[in-house]
Amino acid sequence: MQHYSLPTRLLDITSNPLIALYFACKSNLDHDGEVVVFAMDRTQIKYFDSDTASCIANLTRLPQNSKDDIDYSSNDVRKFNRQTAVKQLLHFIKEEKPFFEGRIDPRHLRSVVCVKGKHTNNRIAFQSGAFLLFGHDATLDESGTPEIAVQRIAVVNKRSVIKQLDKLNINESTVFPYIENSAKYIAQKFAFKEA
Repeated sequence: MQHYSLPTRLLDITSNPLIALYFACKSNLDHDGEVVVFAMDRTQIKYFDSDTASCIANLTRLPQNSKDDIDYSSNDVRKFNRQTAVKQLLHFIKEEKPFFEGRIDPRHLRSVVCVKGKHTNNRIAFQSGAFLLFGHDATLDESGTPEIAVQRIAVVNKRSVIKQLDKLNINESTVFPYIENSAKYIAQKFAFKEA
């Protein structure tokens, strides 16, 4: 939905460094870019159908005042789950996952998790797409967190990098696998050049 200017709890990422490099180079060709690397333990990576991802994703269904009413101060999971707003959240989760055990770990709701999406969408599949999913009031510091390390790699000479990526078949037609993008790529690649 973020491609249509709708705010979401998601940040697009990719597991393919060449795709990341393509996105770092594809716009503002006369300015340097950067690839931001997020590193985490494999056990931190969730899948589209994980319970943690479902808990965080369903937070969007709660009205803002209910989200604000959630008290995260207690470490007692049972007490946490007895709150009215959390019960409402559990109701939403169970609509999606009827067999969900009615117990939410409060730490999950305030975390940032990496989620591998369902690869039924061509764009996600071709881009080796995944997402960072942000929980309630969760932020990712520029320097990372204990769970997610952040490293930045500068990218210069974007035009040259784009040409090299094209030789590896990383280009507009493969990253955005739609007929209009393929046609545009072919037209540009084989356009008549003035002498």
